[in-house]
Amino acid sequence: MKNDIRTPFVRLAKRNDIDPKKAWIIRVSSIIIALILGFIPILITGSNPFEAYSVIVQGSLLRPTYFRQTVKIAIPLLACALAIAPCFKMRFWNIGAEGQITIGAMCASYFALYWVGKVPHVVLLLIMFLAALAGGAVWGLIPAFFKAKWNTNETLFTLMMNYIAIGIVAWLQGGPWEGRQGSQLIPQFKDAARLPDVFGVHIGWIFSLILVVLMYFYMNKTKQGYEVAVIGDSVNTARYAGMNVGYIIMRTMAISGAISGFVGFMIVSGANYTLYSGVADGVGFTSISVAWLSQLNPFAMIVISMLLAVLDKGSTTLQSRMSIPASISDIITGILLFAMLSCEFFINYRLIFRGRAEGKEDGK
Repeated sequence: MKNDIRTPFVRLAKRNDIDPKKAWIIRVSSIIIALILGFIPILITGSNPFEAYSVIVQGSLLRPTYFRQTVKIAIPLLACALAIAPCFKMRFWNIGAEGQITIGAMCASYFALYWVGKVPHVVLLLIMFLAALAGGAVWGLIPAFFKAKWNTNETLFTLMMNYIAIGIVAWLQGGPWEGRQGSQLIPQFKDAARLPDVFGVHIGWIFSLILVVLMYFYMNKTKQGYEVAVIGDSVNTARYAGMNVGYIIMRTMAISGAISGFVGFMIVSGANYTLYSGVADGVGFTSISVAWLSQLNPFAMIVISMLLAVLDKGSTTLQSRMSIPASISDIITGILLFAMLSCEFFINYRLIFRGRAEGKEDGK
């Protein structure tokens, strides 16, 4: 009796292993539960949830124009999730992708504005691409250097650098790069500074899919990827093995920043055709969810990016057809993200109730 009083009614225990099939059943179940919970805000508006979900799918996938717009939303999410994946695997919490995107976009925009007409179209795009990579890499290297040299907090450092990047572009927008006086707008790019389309979507989608394959091999099949994994498991083990931890941190963040800069290049040259302070539009933060939900699997990121893009694009159709506020889609997205993140808790831990036999604790 005393043992029962002292023993909690329910306690947590970390799972040593779980059947992959069971893990996927938990993940799929969490999505289904999230979609069911999404009925609640739709019902509050007095609408039919089944009809609303149908409209979201129709407004994002079932027409070529809608599908292309959905893909355009998914491209930067996918590429940015790929950018931060090696950092997170290394347990370097890069929250600064938003700023790295912004700086990459800014560097590309300089050449789009001032070099257009001076060099051939392809050469200009190549210069913009390289400038975006360099800008993003440098912006990523700054917090990495401070982390490697003085062990600063990378979460706060990278987060604060987002606002510095946004502030720089806001100054350019209303100052040196302003178009018409008083407009607070940077001029639109000319055609020579715009990415060509392939099947109605800018060519960045092809590079993003290539990047998926490259990042998979980098993280799983290369020495550099192995070093990242070892540091993520134990910094002390990495040092004992003779790894230069500081150099690896800076190298990984330079790669992450460069890819984020590439995202900025795609946004300004393939979608917006101009630069403004909010050019990243939350992509850097949303991609964190994409990376975590995919368990840092580059191929799974394609699915998660498209799922979030479907909800984003479908919300506009939901508003126009059923007069349901587009913010309802944000609520559903939040429920979905919360459910999918929560399911990882049940994959990694199990609940043990008082009085259960040890042999039954695993649910076997």
